[in-house]
Amino acid sequence: MRALLSRALVPVARRPASCLAARRPLIAPRADPAHRSRGFVLPGSASGVSRTGAMQVHQFPCLTDNYSFLLHDPTTGATAVVDTPEVAPIEKALLERGWKLTHILNTHWHADHTGGNEELKRKHAGCVVIGPRGERRGYAAIPGMDISVGQDDTVTLGSIVATVIDVPGHTAGHVAYHFPSEQKIFVGDTLFAMGCGRLFEGKPATMWRSISKIIALPSETAVYCAHEYTLANAKFAISVDPTNEALAARVAEVEEARKEGKPTVPTTIEKELATNPFCRPDSFGIRETLGMHGAEDTAVFAETRRRKDKF
Repeated sequence: MRALLSRALVPVARRPASCLAARRPLIAPRADPAHRSRGFVLPGSASGVSRTGAMQVHQFPCLTDNYSFLLHDPTTGATAVVDTPEVAPIEKALLERGWKLTHILNTHWHADHTGGNEELKRKHAGCVVIGPRGERRGYAAIPGMDISVGQDDTVTLGSIVATVIDVPGHTAGHVAYHFPSEQKIFVGDTLFAMGCGRLFEGKPATMWRSISKIIALPSETAVYCAHEYTLANAKFAISVDPTNEALAARVAEVEEARKEGKPTVPTTIEKELATNPFCRPDSFGIRETLGMHGAEDTAVFAETRRRKDKF
C-alpha cells in the first residue's frame, strides 16, 4: 500500500494526526501513528560512486571514523543521505556530484548519525527527514524528523524501493534500509565488518535476532556500515577464532588496505558469514575457544560480545 507524499505536503513542524491521516493510510496504531506509513513514494527529485543497479552510492568519510552515504536515483534526481554525522563533508559531496539533497534517512538517534539533520534541512528546502519509530524518546529522538518508519515499511527514492528492517540492540529503535533490487543494505551501527555495535539499549538476544535478519539476506548483498572499525575488529576476531583461515587471509587484506588509506566498507554478507565472529556463534572454532560446546547460539554471541567489550 503506498500513498503519494509530495514536497508541498512535507510538514515543517509536526502536523496533527487528522491532517496526515487524510493524506496517507495508516496500517496499525503503533507509537506516533500520525507519522507512520506502510509505504510512501519519496518525490523525485574519499570515496567513489558504486552502481549495482540503478542507484548510485557515493561514500565518504566524516568526523573521525564515520562514513556517510549519498544515494542517488539518476532517473528522477532524488538524492538521500544515510545519516548526517557532519554537514560540511555532506555539502561538499553534494556539490561535487551536482546532486540536490531531497531526503535524509536516519538509522538511529545517536548524535554522530543525526547531528546534521536540522542544518541540512534548513539548507535544502523540502528535504524530508525519515527515521526510526522505535527509539525510546519516540518522535523527539530524531532531530527534524518528518516521517517515522519501522519493520516492513517501504521507502521509495525516486524509482528505487527500500524495505525498512528493525534491528534493535545498539539502540532501542535502530533500523536498517535494504534495497533488494540494488543488493545493498545500510545498517548503521548494528553490524560492522568483522564486528557489531555495542549493546547500549538492548540485550544480547535482541542484537543476535537483529543480526540474524541481516545475515539471512542474499550472500552477495553489499553491507554499508557506518564506521571504519574493521582493523580493530579484525584483531579481536582472530583472538576468538584463531584457526579460521578465511579470517586470517582477510585480516591481511584489511591491514594492507588501511596502510594504503583505503576504506574497508562496504563488506558483503558472504564475507561476514565467513569471518565475523558475531555472525558465526555456531562455529566449532569459536565455541572451542570460548569453551561453550553445546551452548545456545545466543549464549555464544553474548559471551563473544562480553569479551569484545573488554578487549
